[in-house]
Amino acid sequence: MTDKTDIEKKFWKALKSDKTVMLGLTGVDDGRAQPMTAMFEDNDEKKGEHAGPIWFFTAKDVELVEEMGERHRACAHFADRGHDLFASMDGWLIRNTDRRVVEKLWNPFVAAWFKGGKDDPKLQLLRFEPDCAKVWLNDNSLLAGVKLMLGADPKEDYQDKVAELAV
Repeated sequence: MTDKTDIEKKFWKALKSDKTVMLGLTGVDDGRAQPMTAMFEDNDEKKGEHAGPIWFFTAKDVELVEEMGERHRACAHFADRGHDLFASMDGWLIRNTDRRVVEKLWNPFVAAWFKGGKDDPKLQLLRFEPDCAKVWLNDNSLLAGVKLMLGADPKEDYQDKVAELAV
């Protein structure tokens, strides 16, 4: 049996490990989202715990940034590499200019996108503050297929594999 706290820990650990989310603005552009790399200020210190917002580096001339204004409701969707965990988060996406965060999170992968470095005039830091999420664990997919072939109802195995979280 999996409890809500265990699901939440698995979610944050997977997100901090895999990092790629599909980020979109709620009610804008027919709900289309784009891939973004999630970054955390505490990534090494608390690998499986949530502490603080999710950060994204992007450019000011990206459609998502142009459409959001200073802050906008947003959604982020996540699937871990092994497809053992899926999540959908809702929250606020906020433009940010915190130089301390830029300094802390800057790395060669981010630098490759910005020829002007940390002072590139197109650089835009975004802060995503999720307020709720739904997480699905998929650790029994093979077993569910076998049970279905044998005439059993696989839904029973998933009853404790879904959690609504207030993050």
